[in-house]
Amino acid sequence: MSTPRSPWLVLVAMTGSLSMIMLDQTVVTVALPSMSRELPLSPTGQQWVVNAYVLAMASLVALGGKLGDRFGGVSTFRAGVTIFFVASALCGLVPHGPWGEPAMIAARALQGAGAALMMPVSASIVIGAFGPARRGRAMAVYTGISQVFLAVGPLLGGFLTQEFSWRLVFWLNVPVGLAALIMVRIARPENTRNADAAIRLGSVALLVIGIGASVLAIQQATVWGWTSPATLILLVAGVGVTAWFVLGQLRSSDPLVDVRLFARRTFVGNVIVIGLVQFGLLAVVLFSSLYVQDLLGLDPMVAGLCALPLIAGIAIAAQVGGRWYDRSGVRPPVLTGLALAVVGVALWAATLPLLSYGPQVPGMAITGLGLGLMISPTNTDALSRVAPVERSQAAGLMQTVRQIGGTLGVALIGAVVLGIEHHGTRAPSPESAAWAITVGFGLTAVVFTIALLVGRQLLSRDRVSGSAAPKPELSGSQHAVAN
Repeated sequence: MSTPRSPWLVLVAMTGSLSMIMLDQTVVTVALPSMSRELPLSPTGQQWVVNAYVLAMASLVALGGKLGDRFGGVSTFRAGVTIFFVASALCGLVPHGPWGEPAMIAARALQGAGAALMMPVSASIVIGAFGPARRGRAMAVYTGISQVFLAVGPLLGGFLTQEFSWRLVFWLNVPVGLAALIMVRIARPENTRNADAAIRLGSVALLVIGIGASVLAIQQATVWGWTSPATLILLVAGVGVTAWFVLGQLRSSDPLVDVRLFARRTFVGNVIVIGLVQFGLLAVVLFSSLYVQDLLGLDPMVAGLCALPLIAGIAIAAQVGGRWYDRSGVRPPVLTGLALAVVGVALWAATLPLLSYGPQVPGMAITGLGLGLMISPTNTDALSRVAPVERSQAAGLMQTVRQIGGTLGVALIGAVVLGIEHHGTRAPSPESAAWAITVGFGLTAVVFTIALLVGRQLLSRDRVSGSAAPKPELSGSQHAVAN
């Protein structure tokens, strides 16, 4: 296997691309009022400016992993970056008038499609560029910095919208995307491809319809109601089509998505934690922004600054978690991080009724530290425990679960918030309810992790000269036996 000219240059390019994707999940929320006045956008249009991006990404990200296998990870990454920054430029060029709303929604969906091509292959490229002994450190940079951009989205969106124009929120992606393409060109990471990998249109249609309908039902449930016929019919249809797709993949000798990976305890344990972490993180970021603006009366720019304790905690602990993983494997940093995150969110929630920002800071910081410890080790370990030829597929499945987890978190917690608002002033604050649910899912993550992972190290270690050294990677057939 060849190595790139500069693994760290590869890492910078992949981290920049993932940061763009994460940023665009939250940066738009603060800019929506200005966009709505200028274009204009209807209330439904505002919702779809956010939803179209996530829906397209969640529906296509597993396919992006297969395309990486077929055409090569680097080629797929370049295509995804190009689509993403072209779509971003189109978002910033959307005209005023009646065509503004559909044009913006279409451009946001195109952004999501570009992100779906980038996400799975970028993680695979990072893992392939570094040896096992340095992967934890590299993935700490890759995942840690990108998660910071997920949290910093409201701050950056507020600053650009308030000081310049909401259009800069999108145009910012253009130079970042071009820089990523240039760095990949210089570093030349390996572009392994499998020309025999089949991509059947029927399977693609089932995948996109099944995941897309399920995610759409979750997104629209807060508007239609969770018990409305439209929500239930769409959700049942989406789950049914997805199940049909999965059964077909299990019978296929060359599946579009290798769902057999979910039969491996070492892989699925990490994926469950990834999905539950995203469930809590995205909901916390969005609802904390609403809390400081709606209940504390802060403007968007200051509201973004209020997230700094959370952001700093994630950024610092991600680097610690990566190095800890390189020394000790996945279980110590992940279980420690889960415990810290649950304690932090509980402490944070307890201070919300005070309607003051200062008392919230310790809970925010502890939450960030816990999340940071988990993010890098789970991603690194999941991809290190599959054969190199399976990494794009594995990353696609991970990202699908991550996107569904985040969407489900925002929708479910949003539904509880709306339900509590309808019960008058005697009910606990909506934000307290949101945090309580997040704590509950944090505890669920702990239970799942212990049940699936206890009693075995996910990344076995050989002791060499008193230091921990990873065992050589297994082949695909060896992995099937080992797991």
